[in-house]
Amino acid sequence: MTPHHDAYLDAVQAIHSLPRMGQPTLRRMQALLAALGNPEQDLRCIHIAGTNGKGTLAAMTASILTHAGYKTGLTVSPYVIDFRERFQINGEMILPDTLTALAGEVLAAADVLSADGEGPVEFEVVTAIALLWFAREKCDLVVLETGLGGRYDATNAIPAPLVAAITRIGLDHTELLGDTLAQIAAEKAGIIKEGCAVVCYPDQPPEAMGPLLTAAAEAHTSLIVPELDDIHTLKSRPLQNYIEYGGYRALLAFPGRHQGMHAAMAVEIALHLWREHGYEISDEAIEAGLQDARMPARIEVIRRRPLLLLDGCHNPDGAAALADTLSAAGYEGNLVGVLGVLADKDHGPMLESLAPCFEKVFTATPDCPRAMSAHDLQQAARFHLDAEEGGTVAQAIRKAVDYADYHNLAGVVVCGSLYLAAQARPILLTEAEN
Repeated sequence: MTPHHDAYLDAVQAIHSLPRMGQPTLRRMQALLAALGNPEQDLRCIHIAGTNGKGTLAAMTASILTHAGYKTGLTVSPYVIDFRERFQINGEMILPDTLTALAGEVLAAADVLSADGEGPVEFEVVTAIALLWFAREKCDLVVLETGLGGRYDATNAIPAPLVAAITRIGLDHTELLGDTLAQIAAEKAGIIKEGCAVVCYPDQPPEAMGPLLTAAAEAHTSLIVPELDDIHTLKSRPLQNYIEYGGYRALLAFPGRHQGMHAAMAVEIALHLWREHGYEISDEAIEAGLQDARMPARIEVIRRRPLLLLDGCHNPDGAAALADTLSAAGYEGNLVGVLGVLADKDHGPMLESLAPCFEKVFTATPDCPRAMSAHDLQQAARFHLDAEEGGTVAQAIRKAVDYADYHNLAGVVVCGSLYLAAQARPILLTEAEN
């Protein structure tokens, strides 16, 4: 290993060693940004919150803006394979040396703040690194994905964004955000500020709409909501997603009806930037941007025949979207699943949604301290479907592939957690080459 590589690994380790959570407040983040010269003041942002779909919407939006010729920053949370996925400009991850240097600056500022009182937590340092990089690289536009919630999320230390986008609200992180959709929506709506447009998911649960409408009214703005009837799924192969919205057509890299809704939101964001802020975004840039957007582990088809599919669905809404997508593609009941979840997730409704998809599942223990053991998950899953303890992620995938092969089933789906997805993806890519 080179000294450069060692320094990069040390920087990442130092970031990961920071506390994960702190008191919900923006004060720590504001103090950190002030110590760095307030780089956020130089950026024009599209800010995205919501329970599910933030990453895909962020990827689609950033891809459109890059195709339109704008230098576009993108933050992704969480990353799946490589920590550097969190920091991207025009689809390219930050270079390890650049990340090492910026991390040094931000961590030094964080140390000073820690000595004087409460220092920043991990996500605040990560966000500060991204904002500092985007400002120094003079990005034209930045697409920021919130980490958790909205009101007190580190990304919310930015001034009013050009657009605040709210994806579908669901029940997740209830211990932090509240245990009703209305409470969670009110937290997410914290990113809505005076002077920004608000683009909203077209199929939002009614309970979530009240707080979103209230927040928009208080900020003297209104919601832009794509009409469900205007989003069309055109004929294509199973697990392909050819959509049309507002005269724009694109073959998305993301299967599922819900992804058509994210594409419609991305179109509305682009049109608002063009109409209200004068950004030159052509029809071609919108279509090419939608088509070229990529994100690992979002109902990702690794191989078509026999099917190898990976999805980081980690809450009930995500599992329901995956089940709906598999059913619509005609795969119901003839697949083998590999499941792994975190212990703090509401796995009951997830198992209920996924049960009709699988003839059998093998449970696995994701590599995370918060993981539910393969044994405990098997005990819970057996009430819903034929479940067998699979062991490690690699062992469970091997068993699932062999079982599907022996019983002539359509393929294997690995799902349940982004931690599971991170471990499984390289194994599945190797399997796909065999």
